[in-house]
Amino acid sequence: MLSTLYQNDLKKKRNRRRNRSAALVCCPQKEGSVLKPRIVTPKKPNSARRPVAKAKLTNKKFVVAHIPGTGHNLRKHSTILVRGGGCRDLPGVRHTCIRGVSDFLGVRDKTKRRSIYGIKRPPEMAKRVRRKFRAIFGQ
Repeated sequence: MLSTLYQNDLKKKRNRRRNRSAALVCCPQKEGSVLKPRIVTPKKPNSARRPVAKAKLTNKKFVVAHIPGTGHNLRKHSTILVRGGGCRDLPGVRHTCIRGVSDFLGVRDKTKRRSIYGIKRPPEMAKRVRRKFRAIFGQ
């Protein structure tokens, strides 16, 4: 049997994938300014106090972003970089702040997983130069 035009339209709509971070508008990250940093509690089986920040992005959209790591220096009017992907047990939080960029400092005293927490390589962990190149680099 032939399908009607309305039925064809329904098939097209059904296959569309929902955008999880629509506020970024096809960008990997967006910059914004913090309106209000606050602490929220997660959904039922979990219990904690998770820091989040309400921010206004450069495209004039408002988002609630999770603040990763322990401790932060965010205040009102701080500049942050926001990426997609929030906290699973915080309803309405669909974005995450990126540490170590603009006003948002990295976590102190971190040696592992430094790229997540915005920390440069400390001098005691400097790369060793291979023996072949030591004469060139003078070590």
